[in-house]
Amino acid sequence: MSYHAGRHFLQIPGPTNVPDRVLRAIDFPTMDHRGPDFAALGKACLSGMKKVFQTEAHVVIYPASGTGAWEAALVNTLSPGDKVLMYETGQFATLWQKLAARLGLDAEFMGGDWRHGADPAAIQSRLEQDKGQAIKAVCVVHNETSTGVTSRIAEVRKAIDAAKHPALLLVDTISSLASIDYRHDEWGVDVTVAGSQKGLMLPPGLSFNAISEKALAASGSAKLPRSYWAWDEMLASGKTGYFPYTPATNLLYGLREALDMLFEEGLQNVFARHDRHAEATRRAVRAWGLEVLALNPAEYSSALTTVMTPAGVNADAVRKTILEHFDMSLGTGLGKLAGKVFRIGHLGDFNDLTLMGTLAGVEMGLQLAGVKIKPAGVQAAMDCLAEAHRKAPGAVRAAA
Repeated sequence: MSYHAGRHFLQIPGPTNVPDRVLRAIDFPTMDHRGPDFAALGKACLSGMKKVFQTEAHVVIYPASGTGAWEAALVNTLSPGDKVLMYETGQFATLWQKLAARLGLDAEFMGGDWRHGADPAAIQSRLEQDKGQAIKAVCVVHNETSTGVTSRIAEVRKAIDAAKHPALLLVDTISSLASIDYRHDEWGVDVTVAGSQKGLMLPPGLSFNAISEKALAASGSAKLPRSYWAWDEMLASGKTGYFPYTPATNLLYGLREALDMLFEEGLQNVFARHDRHAEATRRAVRAWGLEVLALNPAEYSSALTTVMTPAGVNADAVRKTILEHFDMSLGTGLGKLAGKVFRIGHLGDFNDLTLMGTLAGVEMGLQLAGVKIKPAGVQAAMDCLAEAHRKAPGAVRAAA
């Protein structure tokens, strides 16, 4: 293979680029995970994650991918045969539903078109029909990584409450946490699922549950088998900063550093930065004459933008051209979107100039792939960013 000068542009919507500060932290010598120094590390990570979840509730950290945290959320709160209501927002909602079914749950899947988020009104209507309250949990993906659509979790909570239904609310924030404003406590979420490899700017390997008191109480009577995923031992050990089994020590070094970076920037600045980059990207897409997959502006994702290619244009061929010519990876279309879309990740350790390099590569790649576009996307994005700097120069600099 020939050497490519410069760095590879990893612009998939996760895993994201890992900052040098985090890489250097992960490179620390491995410590004794039963020694006194580890307790300080464990406590710092757990308390920091509470701030990111915006919660005073319980948090556990697993040495696992986000899929493990999906399973943990289910097995700690439910029993074999329990009915759960899940909403089809895209490929990852589909995979979570399949996992629930394999665990022996009655996983009812509300159909969606992959261009909208979970419909609070439809969820309320279904819960109102559940006169016997057989539904034990409602499961929603906050930011669907396959589509670039963000569901309105606060409205889903209000819908559950309006239906006067006791179902737990379980939410996947794997591609939204630390990128899009998310409020575990304020929105009344019972279990929040997250992973390390996206907004938290780490490699894959850590996953998380934030757990309400209601969910913790449900775990006392839940009967699905669990051992590795069990909350009780994790929470008991976590009080002193330790784990009941060997943790991913060096990833925790990285997590502590990533949390420091987020708090130094300020979470609200982090969210504003992601909002700014998402808006600039959407303007570029429209200036090219292409279409964003998400249809409802209230559900546009600030973590990624999914772009539809024109009829007859294979999106994977466009991605291949961009990779070969500009050493940049974009996200592929998943499931029913295969070959029809490509995904631009703009989350994590990402600034204005990184965005402009990304969009320039996309614009040039579209032209090289023979896609008929207007070569105006990069300029539209630059105008958007310049406008943001003129309106609030201090705030934008603080978030850059």
